[in-house]
Amino acid sequence: MRIIEGKNPVMEALRSDTQIDTILISREAAQGSMNKILELAKEKNILVKNVDKALLDRLSENKRHQGIIAEAMEYEYKDIDDILDFAKQKGEKPFVIILDEITDVHNLGAIIRTAECLGAHGVIIPKRRAAQVNGVVAKSSAGAVEFLPVARVTNIVNAIEELQKKGLWIYGADMAGNNVGDEKFDVPVGLVIGNEGSGIGRLVKEKCDTLVKIPMKGKINSLNASCAASIIIYEVMKQRNM
Repeated sequence: MRIIEGKNPVMEALRSDTQIDTILISREAAQGSMNKILELAKEKNILVKNVDKALLDRLSENKRHQGIIAEAMEYEYKDIDDILDFAKQKGEKPFVIILDEITDVHNLGAIIRTAECLGAHGVIIPKRRAAQVNGVVAKSSAGAVEFLPVARVTNIVNAIEELQKKGLWIYGADMAGNNVGDEKFDVPVGLVIGNEGSGIGRLVKEKCDTLVKIPMKGKINSLNASCAASIIIYEVMKQRNM
């Protein structure tokens, strides 16, 4: 079982196809603004239990549960073909976000949230040396992880090669690249975002077709990984008229 905590993540999980076993609500919160969640849970015949806040505190991964936790089936990772099929179903050129060893769960959640909100078709993460989908990611994504396919792969380089064979042009976010605003994103796109500290790994960078950068004018010459991802994702979708 996995934990989904917080009002928005639980609500979005209820609205999606996520299999929820039980919803735990603190007795104090049950007297407040949980009506919509309770209505949806009733419609789906999901068991709701009123519990002490202390129990939620023990179960919570980040202590920000807002008085509600859902116990759900383990997150079901997709594969690359699922992401490409999702784009095909929408009648759109694929736009896939590839994360190279993003280790911070809040960054992972924020990137998934931006990707889903702006219309990307999926996110690819490595199985090792990287953040995985958990309750904190679900909360940081505001529930977007329940709607956007996330694929987990053994090797990012191999995943890039597979995407290239299927017609995607791979852009890597790197300060040695071209200004992102000068690029044309009218092709199927894979966007690589690197590790928070060291950026894209050498082998991954060598596999990218083009490197792009966000032009900087301030004294600080780098952005948080999720901020950089948001800017480039927006630029791609802006060119596609969103």
